Amino acid sequence: MSTTTQRPGLRVVRDQEGSPYPKASLLLRGGARLVDVAIAWVLYQSTGPAGIVIALLYLLFADGMIQGQSPGKKLFGVKVVYLPNRQGARHRDSVLRNAPFGLIVILGMMPELGLKAFVAGIAVIGSIEAVKCLRDPDGLRLGDLWAQTQVVDGKVVAGQPQHSALSEPARAPARLKSTPELHSTTDVDPSRP
Repeated sequence: MSTTTQRPGLRVVRDQEGSPYPKASLLLRGGARLVDVAIAWVLYQSTGPAGIVIALLYLLFADGMIQGQSPGKKLFGVKVVYLPNRQGARHRDSVLRNAPFGLIVILGMMPELGLKAFVAGIAVIGSIEAVKCLRDPDGLRLGDLWAQTQVVDGKVVAGQPQHSALSEPARAPARLKSTPELHSTTDVDPSRP
């Protein structure tokens, strides 16, 4: 008879809770991304030789500008939340989550292959990110996994998961205001503490 022993240190533990936030609309996220790319394009065109660097920096840092919202996300009402503390994304989180898109811009900076590398980067990296976002139940893409962030509806208060009205616990009734009749000195028993 053979006995199998399981070593306690070799278990795989996975967080079963997931995110407390609902998945944000992919249409709103896409619209916000288009606005941010358009802003980056305007920066690229209007700032001369340094334009590509300024556009790259904008794309990397944009989600940390307005408490987890880039101008595009603010316009479309979505927000990036850093999941460990449930607050708006910071600049560090923004750089981590947008690193795949930054790589696309860096590919476009290549001297000989600039446009070809840029288009190939959009095709490959963009496809990977889109498929990951579509398949994930919380709408997370690779950048979100790296930065521990999630794009949520901007109306969801940071730190508060969205609940339905039916799932809220019942509250205790409020206390009644004291009236002079209830606290008369003649009704009080001095033997009671």
